[in-house]
Amino acid sequence: MATTALKGTPIQTNGDLPAIGNDAPDFLLVATDMSEKNLASFAGKKKILSINPSYDTPVCQTATRVFNERAAGLDGVVVLMVSADLPFAQNRFCAAEGIEDVMPLSTFRGSFNRDYGVELVDGPLKGVSARAIVVVDENDKVVHTELVPEIAQEPDYDAAIAAVG
Repeated sequence: MATTALKGTPIQTNGDLPAIGNDAPDFLLVATDMSEKNLASFAGKKKILSINPSYDTPVCQTATRVFNERAAGLDGVVVLMVSADLPFAQNRFCAAEGIEDVMPLSTFRGSFNRDYGVELVDGPLKGVSARAIVVVDENDKVVHTELVPEIAQEPDYDAAIAAVG
């Protein structure tokens, strides 16, 4: 288990983020067109997984906007915005905001949160994910992770971008 916080109150996750140097766990996530995506869907690309509780929070919205802006100039990199929101809600938010350079993906069909060690096991957000970053190289090896210490805090964008080179 790892610990994050919500407004200063400690909250536990179900495990730890994947270890740097290890293979990234495969996943099943759902895109806004209802197609299912896994690691093989992004074969040969570097992947920034920005893991968020919900687009209905200001920090998740900000993270999506920032990564959308910064992803536009990254060749061979895909930014996956992972949240518990249904694909319909993700699509509404992205369409309204003009978000086109990141891919929103929903955890609602799979075990992503458990497999990546980010499922919150207590507190008011129990069952959704902690805020975290996992960067995976083109060979599906984990090269960078960050469990954001406070859910209401933005991730370290610079470190995530630097990890994809």
